[in-house]
Amino acid sequence: MSSRPLLRNRGFLCFVAGRAASVMAVHGLTVAIGWHVYQMTGDPVDLGYVGLAQFAPALLFFLAAGIAADRFDRRGILAICAFIHVAVVAAFMALLRDGGGSMAPILALLALHGLARSFYHTANQALLPQLVPAEQFPNAIAWSTSASKAAQLTGPAAAGGLLAWIGDGVYWPIMALFLIAAVTPLLIAKPVFAGNRERVTLTSVLGGFGYIWGQKIVLGAISIDLLAVLFGGVMGLLPVYASDILHVGPAGLGWMRAMPGVGSLAVGLALAQIAAPRFMGPLMFAALGLFGASIVVFSLSELFWLSLVALFLYGAGDMISVYVRQTVVQIATPDAMRGRVSAVNSISINASNELGDFRAGMTAGFVGVVPAVLIGGVVTCGVTALWAVLFPGLRRIDRLRDIQRL
Repeated sequence: MSSRPLLRNRGFLCFVAGRAASVMAVHGLTVAIGWHVYQMTGDPVDLGYVGLAQFAPALLFFLAAGIAADRFDRRGILAICAFIHVAVVAAFMALLRDGGGSMAPILALLALHGLARSFYHTANQALLPQLVPAEQFPNAIAWSTSASKAAQLTGPAAAGGLLAWIGDGVYWPIMALFLIAAVTPLLIAKPVFAGNRERVTLTSVLGGFGYIWGQKIVLGAISIDLLAVLFGGVMGLLPVYASDILHVGPAGLGWMRAMPGVGSLAVGLALAQIAAPRFMGPLMFAALGLFGASIVVFSLSELFWLSLVALFLYGAGDMISVYVRQTVVQIATPDAMRGRVSAVNSISINASNELGDFRAGMTAGFVGVVPAVLIGGVVTCGVTALWAVLFPGLRRIDRLRDIQRL
């Protein structure tokens, strides 16, 4: 397998296709639900509740997601979760057909959506290292993340355009994408992994925490992501910017949601061409500084084009940071622990986006939308500087072999 070019690896290609379809559908659904909720209530706090409803189940069940990914076929977990997403979208369509005037059923469906995302994301992270040889893993991260970022680009833009064109009909293509995400994992040949059959105890359930705490470089990579996304979350408030600040409507909302994907894709494709990247640690911290600065610019912008540029840089900085962090976490973790470590990591990568949206929505309810986003950007820059001091080993990473020696 190690002699086969990465892009001729059928398992890897199926993995990337399924992941891209899922990401496109998730981000398209986020745009559609965010727009409908804000048009229904006109309250940015409700956008915070939308984020909280998706985060809460991930927080409650991420340990179970990690155990499941270490004990069962990760391909099957991906398929089951994607089919749950299909059911959730169908239920949303039924709600809208009947009026959908209450937040309670919307939040309940979002909670189920968040639960499925938690298990999906954990199994997805843990599966990739089984599909490619170690020497190809950094490039696999670059290619798969680039595909995901391309999906983040097309999903929101398409959803915004479809909202303006066919309204509630936007949910049909979202459902089709989730169906693709359900089928593609089943096309991957079963990886050589028997599963972790140790008895489930409190020690084994919490094993991911113990491993992360013992590996300071992994702890630094995961915790900086958690804090940066928590304070740097702006996506949940984009409907307010589109409707009340920039006045660009649902189509403009789609473009704003897509621009981080444009920046991420451009950087990801460049990273995929580098066989042995250098200065990974310093590059990550510089990228996080760019991430925070872009939030500050976006918060104060009243020009649509400047807001798009800021969101482009937001995505570019995030892509570099994700590339380095994911390489560090996955290579430094043994396969038998990857599910549990990925479960903890998923809180920072996936669920913390929703928690960040909740933080932004709640802050906006107290101090206003623009100050809430501005505060988040300033705090993100401060946290980045502090973590560069607290985790010097992470800052000093140069090449991949530095990670392998941990």
